[in-house]
Amino acid sequence: MYTKSIAELAAGLRAREFSSEELTRALLERINRLDSQLNSFITVAEEQALEQARAADARLAAGEAGALTGIPVAQKDIFCTRGIRTSCGSKMLDNFVAPYDAHVVERFNEAGAVLIGKTNMDEFAMGSSNETSFYGPVKNPWDTSTVPGGSSGGSAAAVAARLVPAATGTDTGGSIRQPAALCGITGLKPTYGRVSRYGMIAFASSLDQGGPMARSAEDAAILLGAMAGFDKRDSTSLDQPVPDYTTTLNDDLKGLKIGLPKEFFGEGLDAGVAEVIEAAVAEYRKLGAEVIEISLPNSALAVPTYYVVAPAECSSNLSRFDGVRFGYRCEEPRDLEDLYKRSRGEGFGAEVKRRIMIGTYALSAGYYDAYYLKAQQMRRLISDDFKRAFEQCDVIMGPTAPGTAFKIGEKTDDPVTMYLSDIYTIAANLAGLPGMSVPAGMANELPVGLQIIGNYFDEARLLNVGHRYQQVTDWHTRAPQGFE
Repeated sequence: MYTKSIAELAAGLRAREFSSEELTRALLERINRLDSQLNSFITVAEEQALEQARAADARLAAGEAGALTGIPVAQKDIFCTRGIRTSCGSKMLDNFVAPYDAHVVERFNEAGAVLIGKTNMDEFAMGSSNETSFYGPVKNPWDTSTVPGGSSGGSAAAVAARLVPAATGTDTGGSIRQPAALCGITGLKPTYGRVSRYGMIAFASSLDQGGPMARSAEDAAILLGAMAGFDKRDSTSLDQPVPDYTTTLNDDLKGLKIGLPKEFFGEGLDAGVAEVIEAAVAEYRKLGAEVIEISLPNSALAVPTYYVVAPAECSSNLSRFDGVRFGYRCEEPRDLEDLYKRSRGEGFGAEVKRRIMIGTYALSAGYYDAYYLKAQQMRRLISDDFKRAFEQCDVIMGPTAPGTAFKIGEKTDDPVTMYLSDIYTIAANLAGLPGMSVPAGMANELPVGLQIIGNYFDEARLLNVGHRYQQVTDWHTRAPQGFE
């Protein structure tokens, strides 16, 4: 059963080939047996999962099943889940049990999905390799000496290893797409505001966006249909109708205009990755698409812009973790100041502290105009580049990451090199655009992802473009050795 897609599992459940409880038990057994090699889960919610599975079976028996009824799904441990620990990969929240569900979790519950557990992640979603987690690094199932990418590395590794058919992720600067690329799965970052951030622990509020991670574009379409939608509790949630993303998956690509940014194919791109992307683009030509060269002249400044904006917002958002109201508290504080200092000093990891310090500095008197304001101005220029590009093309393609998965520990002592792992993904977040990564081949014996960026609210087109490619290739069906 673990080899089946969401669509296949849903058909099997409706045909009574197996029950949701049988499927859930099979996946729980697989997680218990194999996840010690990967460390992809922080919490496995076995008791609740089986309870939800039995409820789903009752819905199936009554003929009330939807596309996700009875399907086990993992939630990134950044989404609040009532009665289950929500740690955000941090010692600061190691003992936090949320009293409510995030909007995304509510939507999956309404759809009848089964919450099988919470996946490991970079602490407070800050990282590109899933090495900053308080619970230890996640390992890439394709080569357990390498990273799975981050911050949604736990979700990516769990889906790639067939421990779950699907999982959620969040993308602030590439944290769905980059781990999807490194683990050989499909990951979609929707348009900013398309998926509610209510109950999603904030890192950088103007950039964060939840999205689906699955094996195929078809599965991602099913998941996004459940996740997307207006939520009045989130002031950035956009009141836009949610289409049935599965109805346009098979649309013809003849006449589709694909833009290739010349800036994405220069220095720093691994030669093997470049070959894979070129081969993928050639497949699109066979499908009838037209390919043109475009320019995103300010894309080179996306990384420095992001690393002013995101830390500034994180320094504000993380000020609530003070040892007073909830989360980690130091032992025997001498006074209130000591409580604040030691609770935060002991509760946060090194990368989180680094970003808080950078952000606080950028927002401080005398530096706000020089750094934060300038970064916001740069952000507008990057967004304008995309607007001009979409006057020439329908979608933009290129590599998701400059290389394949790197060794665990290889970049931990060099934050700047680590930050450059997201060089091709960050610009879409700064502009609020939807972006997607699909498996496109192998280089250095590891997966390579093709990134597809669309215009605002053009997720249906992205999913269509990804799906048609997956109909003529089999990269998305391949499993890592030992996890087949």
